[in-house]
Amino acid sequence: MSLKRRKFQRPLGQRHYHKLFVIAVEGAKTEDQYFDIFKGEQSIIRVKCLKGHHDSSPPQVLKRMEDYLKKQSLKKSDEAWLVVDKDSWTENQLLLLNDWALSQENYRLALSNPKFEFWLLLHFEDGGGVTNSRNCSEHLKRHMPDYDKGIDISKITHHRIISAIKRATKRDNPPCVDWPRNTGTTVYRLVENIINSNVIN
Repeated sequence: MSLKRRKFQRPLGQRHYHKLFVIAVEGAKTEDQYFDIFKGEQSIIRVKCLKGHHDSSPPQVLKRMEDYLKKQSLKKSDEAWLVVDKDSWTENQLLLLNDWALSQENYRLALSNPKFEFWLLLHFEDGGGVTNSRNCSEHLKRHMPDYDKGIDISKITHHRIISAIKRATKRDNPPCVDWPRNTGTTVYRLVENIINSNVIN
């Protein structure tokens, strides 16, 4: 794991402040496992994942973020992200999150339609044929047969992350201003920001 993580890191000594990415997510396991990839002893960023349990609706995700920010203030260079699925959430519920994301320059919303697993799928293929949550899982299990709300981290390589970003960017054309109404994801924007903040320029 440490060897793989070094691809996202540069030596310490240049910066003393570690940029913070605070990420409030719906799930209790999958998203946390995924974003854990970007952590490491020599990382110049910090990733704090606020995970859910049974409180996974968009307003509850937002509340976790707001509660955290009341206790931990962000620097202007830090970023706070809400990461949610489209699933069956209503337009009004998602608008609440989007309005929050527009309230500060370093607040963001990343949404996957139909769900976060579509972002994982893009690490392996372009996601063609995915129209709902069920067949999204079916497609993903072709690449991760044992996947059941858990991730085989060894398969999430640097090369595959970069491929996922390219595939998601291609789908997000023109770039949506809020969230994808069709199959797609804007999680790539968050991952791209993490990588760009943590690699050698």
